[in-house]
Amino acid sequence: METTENYVYKKEVDWSLLHEGLTLPIENQVVFGRIMGKFLPRGESKNITMYLDGKSYKAKITNVNFSPKHNRKKDTLQIRYSPNSELATALRTYFFESYKFISEKRKIREPGDRSMIRLPDDSKEYLAIYTTEYENTYLLETIVADDIYALKNVVQNQSERLLEARFNYDIVDMNSTILETERIVKIRKLNKKIGDNLKMLYNYRCQICGKSIGEEYDSHIVEAHHIDYFIHSLNNDSNNQLIVCPNHHSIIHDVNPVFDRKRLVYLYPNGMQEGLALNYHIG
Repeated sequence: METTENYVYKKEVDWSLLHEGLTLPIENQVVFGRIMGKFLPRGESKNITMYLDGKSYKAKITNVNFSPKHNRKKDTLQIRYSPNSELATALRTYFFESYKFISEKRKIREPGDRSMIRLPDDSKEYLAIYTTEYENTYLLETIVADDIYALKNVVQNQSERLLEARFNYDIVDMNSTILETERIVKIRKLNKKIGDNLKMLYNYRCQICGKSIGEEYDSHIVEAHHIDYFIHSLNNDSNNQLIVCPNHHSIIHDVNPVFDRKRLVYLYPNGMQEGLALNYHIG
């Protein structure tokens, strides 16, 4: 069942986000794709409202496939705002450390160098975007480096299988302190929303065996699995998640096969190899 608040995008903080906007790939974002297909034809723009910590900000969303000459097979959407807008100013405030780091790097780079400046791996920050129950209105949540550091301390000694069960079934760890729960709740939510979106993308079928477990009972039992275990990588990007049935999920955690990303194949310790029957999102 679709809820009123669904995952749209997790954007790593960069100079563009802090000043003018971002590009939204929609091909793997099921609910968002349906919404955009209803009201934003190619070449058209629409004003939108974005909420961050209860405050509203104005922006514009554009389908930039202006004409067939662009030869794009899929729609490309951009959210735009000016560098002096309230939203850009707010984002530079929330992500002040990232803004300072990127600004300093821009000052010392060679003239004419327009390559993207990325944050160090241990300092990356993100903006999460969700739909709301209101058309043309979106919810923003910031994930700063301190949030990720706090999460790392919480999960480092936990079982990956139990942690994924909490993500998949929204189980709250009652042993966590209130402070920890408040700090990591938005990351827990983002992780689950990304997994929920992928489950819809695959119509609740296992990517490995292609089966929909429980279909004959009018039930859908499928789980999101982190390829690089979350307790080590803290990576909840969609390209680090597979949708698998409970059987394959349990087997993977029992024997820890290696996933060959180039061939999209699991290599099991006993020599068995198993590829993906379904793949729409891992390139």
